[in-house]
Amino acid sequence: MLKGIAASRGIGIGSICVIVEHELKYESKKITDIDAEKARFQAAVDSFKEETAAMAEDIRKRIGPKEAEILEGHLVMISDPTMSGEMSKMIDAGQCAESAVEAVCDMFIGMFSKMDDDMMRQRASDISDIKVSLLKLLLGIKDIDISSVAPGTILVAKDLTPSMTSQINKSNVAGIITEVGGKTSHSAILARALEIPAVLSVPDVTTLVKDKDTAIVDGTEGIIYINPEGDVLSQYIIKREEYIKKQAELKNFLGKPTVTADGENVELFCNIGTPKDAKKAVECDGEGIGLFRSEFLFMEGGHLPTEDEQFTAYKEAAETMNGKPVIIRTLDIGGDKDIPYLGMKKEENPFLGYRAVRYCLGNKDTYITQLRAMVRASAFGKIKIMIPLVTCVDEIRAVKELVSEIKKDFDANGINYDKDIEVGCMIETPSASLIADFLAKEADFFSIGTNDLTQYTMSVDRGNADVAYLYSTFQPSVLRSIKHIIECGRKAGIPVGMCGEAAADPLMIPLLIAFGLTEYSVNPVLVLTARCIISKWSKKEADELAEKIMNLTTESEIVAALKEAAKE
Repeated sequence: MLKGIAASRGIGIGSICVIVEHELKYESKKITDIDAEKARFQAAVDSFKEETAAMAEDIRKRIGPKEAEILEGHLVMISDPTMSGEMSKMIDAGQCAESAVEAVCDMFIGMFSKMDDDMMRQRASDISDIKVSLLKLLLGIKDIDISSVAPGTILVAKDLTPSMTSQINKSNVAGIITEVGGKTSHSAILARALEIPAVLSVPDVTTLVKDKDTAIVDGTEGIIYINPEGDVLSQYIIKREEYIKKQAELKNFLGKPTVTADGENVELFCNIGTPKDAKKAVECDGEGIGLFRSEFLFMEGGHLPTEDEQFTAYKEAAETMNGKPVIIRTLDIGGDKDIPYLGMKKEENPFLGYRAVRYCLGNKDTYITQLRAMVRASAFGKIKIMIPLVTCVDEIRAVKELVSEIKKDFDANGINYDKDIEVGCMIETPSASLIADFLAKEADFFSIGTNDLTQYTMSVDRGNADVAYLYSTFQPSVLRSIKHIIECGRKAGIPVGMCGEAAADPLMIPLLIAFGLTEYSVNPVLVLTARCIISKWSKKEADELAEKIMNLTTESEIVAALKEAAKE
């Protein structure tokens, strides 16, 4: 048995096909004919754009527009003057096209891979894919064709890039195993969209297996078996049938309200990163947007987005949701998220530094532009403003004052907006948790960000493998913090949501029901699964389980008890 990251749920059983990548070797030589080399580089870029556009269109037709955006993002990146311009400059300086592509891409890969945000780290993978594709074109190497593998194939690769994944024939591929990648990697996103079980980040798997080996891919537990014993194989054949049956049953929850077993209603929202993601939320039956990460508007281009550009994006999301809540997080940069054109200074400890609301209140012109766009867009839907990384009452008061001034200006100039637009805050720091009762008197709503709350509460860099064992939302201190935050919100009569990954965790959901969480915000593809799990727990059952759990003293005891109580 081998373990990895459970990236796409389900069970796949089949015969292994190992994808062996070509070595991208070249001689880094000094160029004398600069014009010819630039023409060769431009020809490779043009071919890359043509091939990528064709693959994106194919994905759009076979899988969906959301998944096509992954490859369309590659087109945006290579068209960005910052990237292609730097490559051209290096060629002007006498570097060969291959060296220029590799050096510039590696620079961006290094920058993005250091970031803590999963979606930002994914940019490193995107640029790596662009680099490999361009080098292949420059070196005349044909890409691997995986479109014609035999039915029942388990694909094994070091990394399955979006350009490779786009070739997959869903009816022939039973599972995917890679040596790298995580739950938010684009290979994982595409695997989930294709409903192919996938286990990623399995160390050295390409050297541990060979073609024609039989494999079981358990994409739910993150486990694979190579040439399994007969009894293991028999068990997984039964498990696969049970999983298929359960997935069919989830369709019964489409269009239904989200209610507990004893009829208590809660709201099930979605997390998104772009206005177009709102369409996916609607398709997946989300009841609103619990987290719209607005920083991606600032990262997509090489300039500060104008008020009108932001207004258009927020308005699109609001109109797509057709009156359902859209909670937009104001600019959350710093820490692991750097935007080069903003010229943010380097800090020794950026995660405890000048970031999120701290940066925004220190750069009020930029912040007011964003807030104005949000307030303007509120005329077209139920937009709410959410402040990230709040640590004290002064911060939320300062933001509310800015919003108040914007309202006065809009009133004076006859600009429409929602007079009752709400301003709430993310509770994701120990400080905010400890003064949640004070913050609840100032905020219109809370949203718990479990990723950062866990990281800060446990004093753990979740990107550091040496201490990753401590990074768990099921740590007693984190659970106590979550319970306290929800209690403070309920006492103040404000809604409390959760937009971190824990909101969709089947083990966490009964505890959240017991604590009194009113809004769960999850990845759109997990809406029906979360709704199904919520429907299986009554408040009484959840309360009894929570009482037991909150008296346990270690994370391992808590997880074991929750697994024992879990409802399939």
